[in-house]
Amino acid sequence: MSPRRSWSLTAAVIVASGVVGLVLAPGLRSAPASGSGRAAGPSPAMLASLPSPRAGFAIPQASTLADPTAESRWAPVIAATTARRSPSLASPAVAPIPTRTPEGTANLLEVDAEVTRDGVTWVRARLAVLPNGTSGWVPRAALGGWSFVDTKVVVSLRRLTLTLYRAGHAIFRARVGVGTPADPTPTGTFYVRDRLTSFASPTYGPLAFGTSARAAHLTDWPAGGYIGIHGTDEPALIPGRVSHGCIRLTNAAIVRLGRLLPVGTPVVIR
Repeated sequence: MSPRRSWSLTAAVIVASGVVGLVLAPGLRSAPASGSGRAAGPSPAMLASLPSPRAGFAIPQASTLADPTAESRWAPVIAATTARRSPSLASPAVAPIPTRTPEGTANLLEVDAEVTRDGVTWVRARLAVLPNGTSGWVPRAALGGWSFVDTKVVVSLRRLTLTLYRAGHAIFRARVGVGTPADPTPTGTFYVRDRLTSFASPTYGPLAFGTSARAAHLTDWPAGGYIGIHGTDEPALIPGRVSHGCIRLTNAAIVRLGRLLPVGTPVVIR
């Protein structure tokens, strides 16, 4: 055998010895080599002397990330899907859920419940469909990451006011114009779906917010049928019952509101 070959075998024995030494518990000696040249394993008495393993650990059930201080949570629709009456693929469809709004912005859903059935996680979302107040269950996988808001808009049709709350405190209030008796502003709980700044008509002022509220007929909203919160080129009509259902503010007021109001904010009209 050549010197190089002999050196390689010696190195292999040293490495093998190191591995065996790592496997054996502290205080245990390896048994003498048998005639076959391999070390014998630990005896039953040696194994019995080893300490008992610690109790196994439990993996808790996954829980939804949440912000306990938030008014609500929302997520963008990243894959077109169908809202269903209950959290099951076999449940009747309520409405299609696209990834874009009629205004061309990213669609988003406000969610108030979550459940896992047959390995599929579902969330319950408010839907921008008639009749107002309709909810539906959509697969969680169709939505992106959660966002949380601690704001809420309250519109009083009796007082003709809009109030924005943050963490329960009023931070903005303005007089508004609302729908006429023939085309009333719908009541209920909705949410802000998008923020728009590029209208071609001065009718909407410098800024507008689209909501999930729907009108029974056409409104003065550019996409038709939706209730918006926007400015106006006729400030003398505010406050009043002057619109086709949308909520109008003066241009100065909508600009101030635009600095404070995030998308996803719940909108209560009463």
